Amino acid sequence: MEEYTELFEKIIAKTSPQVDYMDIRSGTGNATSILMKDGEVEELNTGKTISARIRVLNNGAWGFAYTTDLSKINEITKTAIKLSNTLKGDVTLSETDIIKDKVEIQTKIPFKDITLDEKKDIMKEANDAATIKKVNSTTVSYADSETNELFMNSEGSEIEVKTSRIRMALNASAKEGKIIQFGHGSLGGVKGFEVIKETDIEEFGRKIGEKAVRLLDAKPAPSGKFPVIADPELTGVLIHEALGHAVEGDLILQNDSILKNKIGEKIASDIVNIYDDASLKEGFGYYPYDVEGVKTKPHQLVKNGELISLLNSRETSSKLNMTSSGNARSIIADQPIVRMSNTFLQPGDHEVEELFEDVENGIYLKGSRGGQVDTGKGIFQFNAAEGYLIKNGEITTPLRDVSLSGNILETLKNIDALANNFKLSVGFCGKSGQTAPVGDGGPHTRILNALVGGMG
Repeated sequence: MEEYTELFEKIIAKTSPQVDYMDIRSGTGNATSILMKDGEVEELNTGKTISARIRVLNNGAWGFAYTTDLSKINEITKTAIKLSNTLKGDVTLSETDIIKDKVEIQTKIPFKDITLDEKKDIMKEANDAATIKKVNSTTVSYADSETNELFMNSEGSEIEVKTSRIRMALNASAKEGKIIQFGHGSLGGVKGFEVIKETDIEEFGRKIGEKAVRLLDAKPAPSGKFPVIADPELTGVLIHEALGHAVEGDLILQNDSILKNKIGEKIASDIVNIYDDASLKEGFGYYPYDVEGVKTKPHQLVKNGELISLLNSRETSSKLNMTSSGNARSIIADQPIVRMSNTFLQPGDHEVEELFEDVENGIYLKGSRGGQVDTGKGIFQFNAAEGYLIKNGEITTPLRDVSLSGNILETLKNIDALANNFKLSVGFCGKSGQTAPVGDGGPHTRILNALVGGMG
């Protein structure tokens, strides 16, 4: 991107006297995505991208313009100014540091060193390993990308970031009579192809196929209130959905969060400590600077059960009299919005077995099959991938189609024990039509009086 630095500097020098603030984001990228259904490649996309966007702030209103043709950069600058001049708004930006930095994510195996055929062969290996008896269908998706992004603003920041990201996911469905069950797994990271090379792909695929088949013999879940133990994956989904979205500054400002005006209040039990940390390199949601040039760091949201902070961009933090937490995110073509990164519940000090020991009649929930949350009403429902009855401290009967639902604040207050293990999952989060890579996780978590529903 160095060849564009001078050009962008000229544009900023020429434009900034006419506006209150401006920034430029541009990037080049190489990406590959492959979709395999039942062992056959159905889609294959590979290619290079180049793009840029100009954002100007004038009279409290944004003007935003985007192009994939960098020779039109002057043209889109004029468009952005024109747009901001036709509007009146109340946008202000919180103060942030002026930063000049270059960051490059180091990879052991660059994606270009692996041929498309090798990538397809590994997907086929995962597919074949999952296709055991009773598995009737599989889907494997693979995506890798390398991006080189440059951010510059009228305040003097200039940040270049080179990133690699990879993910492979497998879904298997198993069928017996009228019963259909699913197994799912994914792996990935802000790394190179070593993520795949360091994984036992045969074992990865086989376990997903076995999970789908195992669920065919599982019993429909009981309904009612039980002590529930959630594994790290389901804990992560709970924290992401129930707490994470509710602390996003834009939702707070839209009066669409149960946590509005709750800073300084107890919203969870004393053992609950929750972070959002984009600087965590092991997390799939890692980024060193957000799309407004704010440096990321571990950001604590809940401390000993008390809500102490929110997730913000420069715009939302200004309205809330806070500083940006570095959570403005989007692809270059989209307007930045407040998003989570790596959101997790801090582990406790119990061994995993200790959480089960004194549960006489409870339910162990593993994995997630998605769910929904109403941040305004403060209620959620998730579907666990699999479940087990807990009888007198022992994991017993397998359960299928188990849902966990409840009130966000009640559920967080009912967390009564945390294990000392920790795992972050690899995923994507959708919001306002935009998708962002995220990590979420935590330890094994015990929740009292959780509302469990059977769907079978």
